[in-house]
Amino acid sequence: MPGLRLPLTVLAAALALAGCADMGHIAPRSHPVPPSTLAAGKAVTAAVDPAAEWPRDTWWQAFGDPQLDRLMAAALADNPTLKVAQARVRQAEALAGVARAGTLPQVNGTVSGTRELFPTHGSAPAPLAGSWQWYNSATMTGSYDLDLWGRQHDVLAAAIDEAHVAAAEAQMARLALQAAIVRNYVQLWYRHALQDSVAENLARRQQILAIARKKRQAGLVNEIDVAAIETTLPAGRREHEQIGESIALLRNQLAALIGKGPGDGDAIARPAPALRTMGALPSALPAELVGRRPDIAAQRWRVEAAGKDIDAAHAAFYPNINIVAFAGLQSFGFSRLLEGSARTMGVTPALSLPIFDGGRLRGQLGARTAAYDAAVEQYNATVVQALADVANVVAKIQSAQQQQVLAEQALATARRAETLADQAYKAGMTDYLGVLQAKLVLQNEQDQLLRVVSERLENHASLMTALGGGMEIHFP
Repeated sequence: MPGLRLPLTVLAAALALAGCADMGHIAPRSHPVPPSTLAAGKAVTAAVDPAAEWPRDTWWQAFGDPQLDRLMAAALADNPTLKVAQARVRQAEALAGVARAGTLPQVNGTVSGTRELFPTHGSAPAPLAGSWQWYNSATMTGSYDLDLWGRQHDVLAAAIDEAHVAAAEAQMARLALQAAIVRNYVQLWYRHALQDSVAENLARRQQILAIARKKRQAGLVNEIDVAAIETTLPAGRREHEQIGESIALLRNQLAALIGKGPGDGDAIARPAPALRTMGALPSALPAELVGRRPDIAAQRWRVEAAGKDIDAAHAAFYPNINIVAFAGLQSFGFSRLLEGSARTMGVTPALSLPIFDGGRLRGQLGARTAAYDAAVEQYNATVVQALADVANVVAKIQSAQQQQVLAEQALATARRAETLADQAYKAGMTDYLGVLQAKLVLQNEQDQLLRVVSERLENHASLMTALGGGMEIHFP
């Protein structure tokens, strides 16, 4: 077909020139680190349980506290920060829809009417010359980018990956919210228990002071001994008030986390968490950590998006064809607009080929390649830190276990000492002051055990967070 010779010749020449496109040997320098190549360390390896599973997305239910479950449900429904992250997911999905439109044909319709006076001595023949006429047009115009090298599809793929990034970041916000609620809740439980202990401690010190004053009156001790005991009371009362303040602040913080006002914090009852079993490390660690941690997933999707951006930048070096077609009706006057003779149509294939752009395309490719390298290194850093998080939690769990054993031993010793002091008092071998002092020692050891237990509860939350909190993502 002779009519096709020129377009085909032009296309062949364009392809030949495209083969000479100079990309300046620009290529990525960074490569993702496979998590399986990282040494987990002796502590992590020893803590792996072949029977252990990855956390579930309701991991906090292991604490067996219905009030905690209600707070978590309220937070997941009403927390403003979580809603912001969810809105960003919708925004990213909408932008992916915009990118998808670039891969599809575009059709627009135009209807216009122009009232025009034709000059008497112009180019228009009679009877148009010197008369007013309506020039009317109703056309539809369609365009389609053939996307010969897949640039538009690469742009779409990058936008979809960015939507995946937003979804993973929403999971990050969700997991951070869950962890914050559990930690504040555990701290609220600990502060309540500590406040009770301080109150009992104060009561015993007041009893000791009363006994000391009686001994002073009897001349058995001097005023300095009494004053030394008196000085401990204000500090104890101050500690009691400080704990009360921290309880109020924790209630307010929990109310804010669930998206409510401080008044809802006042309604939070005393927590009663009872963790039945501590979480364990699954045997697939660290290989499967990529698909379990939302922060790693977000960085992985960023790498994927950056790779698609590079592909799109490559495609910009090559020729492309955009086809524009139109069809419609055009006429002078309204009476002839719908006649067959008013029909008009046409097709315009447009070939675009970058020949000289002053280095713009190479600059774009270099920038996107550097962005890819940065995304890869950020991904690598996130993977390394994630494994460090797991190792740190394991170290804390192991330390807390040993501390609990030591605290329980010290508590048992303090209980025996209290029992002996009580027996000595009942036998008339000593006064009640010795019993009260033994009870103070016992109370201090109980406080130490409370602290260790609260740390173990928080360590469980940290472990669940380090393992991804029940998230699971499959990558292409």
